[in-house]
Amino acid sequence: MAHAKIKEADAILDKEFRVLDIGFIRLVDYMGSDSSIVQAARVSYGEGTKKVSEDRGLIRYLLRHRHTTPFEMVEFKFHVKLPIFVARQWIRHRSANVNEYSGRYSIMKEEFYLPEAENVQYQSTVNKQGRSKKVVPDNVKKEMIDYLSSSQKDAYNKYMEYVDMGLARELARINLPLSLYTEWYWKIDLHNLFHFLSLRMDPHAQKEIREYAIVMAEMVKKVCPVAYEAFVDYKINSVGFSGVELDILKEQLTSKELELEALVDNGLSKREARELILKIKQLKER
Repeated sequence: MAHAKIKEADAILDKEFRVLDIGFIRLVDYMGSDSSIVQAARVSYGEGTKKVSEDRGLIRYLLRHRHTTPFEMVEFKFHVKLPIFVARQWIRHRSANVNEYSGRYSIMKEEFYLPEAENVQYQSTVNKQGRSKKVVPDNVKKEMIDYLSSSQKDAYNKYMEYVDMGLARELARINLPLSLYTEWYWKIDLHNLFHFLSLRMDPHAQKEIREYAIVMAEMVKKVCPVAYEAFVDYKINSVGFSGVELDILKEQLTSKELELEALVDNGLSKREARELILKIKQLKER
């Protein structure tokens, strides 16, 4: 992919950033930047965008109002090495192009993920797909990690036994565990990547995939710093409300009017401040 040079982004191209024990992410290539988002928006919106004089203001406006198409003009291609159980979660994000290492054609490497002892935790009693903070005894942690290690080795040894025997690799591989590492190239546009990051950086996401998302987010920040800043403000550090919740909030609002200058002093642009005042007014009128 051809792209305009971005010094901070080019400095990390093809560098391996370690994740988990032996996993990694590499930014292989990228196309576009903050300026690509602005360029696409101004073609789409025409004269109307002249009201937003600064590129930063325009990007923030687009993300704030969910005008997502301009963000699709930026693309990233990553090389990722990850455990298969993480890959199975990851592949649920179907808006990307993926090419994975094939166990039908190639011999799988003897590379398995083992969690750190501190990450061996009990099942949460309130979250059916999460872990609890209840302390697991050290002997239980050791027993689990030892079991994982020995069973991984046994499964791989049997796999290689069948491969050496000449059995089809596509059959020999089928009993290998989900802890086995795989690799893929993953290409995605910025809009869908933001969706991935918003879900996978969330504290409720599984720790292992969250670690990949955090590393990936730092790469995105180098390519599109302004868009990433807006993403953090409007997606990561924001909350949504249902209709019922808004009705409850409406009852709690005071009659005091918000002042534009006070909102600007608290970090909002004048456009954002006006929009907030309008939102509060509309909520009171519900």
